[in-house]
Amino acid sequence: MNFTRRTIAAAAMALAGLLSPLAVSAAHADPAAQLTADGFRTLHKLEAVEPRSRFFAEHAKAILVFPSVVKAGLVFGGETGNGVLIEQGKPHGFYNLTGGSWGLQAGAEDFGYVVFFMTDTSVDYLKKSDGFAAGTGPSIVVINKGAAAEADTTTLTHDVYAFPFNEKGLMADLTLQGTKITRIHPK
Repeated sequence: MNFTRRTIAAAAMALAGLLSPLAVSAAHADPAAQLTADGFRTLHKLEAVEPRSRFFAEHAKAILVFPSVVKAGLVFGGETGNGVLIEQGKPHGFYNLTGGSWGLQAGAEDFGYVVFFMTDTSVDYLKKSDGFAAGTGPSIVVINKGAAAEADTTTLTHDVYAFPFNEKGLMADLTLQGTKITRIHPK
């Protein structure tokens, strides 16, 4: 038994040694540049798997992309992730999404969130508020996978549309309820 533990420990140390140069390289990467690149990659991935999102992207005043949101809970839950605001094809700020909830929940998952701001008023609210709280301010519609939502100029009646996608893990309830989005400055 001791031999097995020592073997596993030695293998783990060897793997850590192999990965440490990668960790050092990532540590020296510019977080803002990395978040921007991840944001554009995530937006393109959404457009590839969800054709309706292309229409929203074409008509949005701004797009807030969270490449990775981690959500976990057991009765009490939380979620967090960082994102990039894209306007006219360029990054225009960075934001953090955080939220908490309680109730019947268990599990963990990692997913992407892309939020389309369709009106100038909604973009201004995001930029000027001390944190965009879902349920206050502009009207938000969350379009979950498989939801029947037509996308054309006659159906764009809300200020903000959000697409959660690319879920990994198992947990229900991909909403923005109880979520706050605040501006950050990556270091």
